[in-house]
Amino acid sequence: MGSRKFDQRPRWIRHRRVRSKVRGAEVRPRLSVFRSNKQIYAQVIDDEAGRTLASASSVDSQAGAGGDGKTGAARAVGAALAKRALDAGVKQVVFDRGGYKYHGRVKALADAARSEGLDF
Repeated sequence: MGSRKFDQRPRWIRHRRVRSKVRGAEVRPRLSVFRSNKQIYAQVIDDEAGRTLASASSVDSQAGAGGDGKTGAARAVGAALAKRALDAGVKQVVFDRGGYKYHGRVKALADAARSEGLDF
């Protein structure tokens, strides 16, 4: 563990720590968030089957139309993801913040997903 490029970066260390405790199952899949400087991506993942049940990102034309900059786009992505997850039959998820602070865009995405009906 020390020869890989990302092993000692703080976000990756936090992400590994979170992932050791958070596991998605068929009855309660994992809502995973990735945040870049310009975009935000979210997926609902069943880790047991190894497949993505629903996804949304700010790159999508439907999901990315937030209007209030990056935080507004994160709200739109959270709402779109919740709708897609509910259409796929998912009502409860486990939130995986991906090593990011639960603040700003990550929190906006989570709050929007909750307000649309996802339970976590």
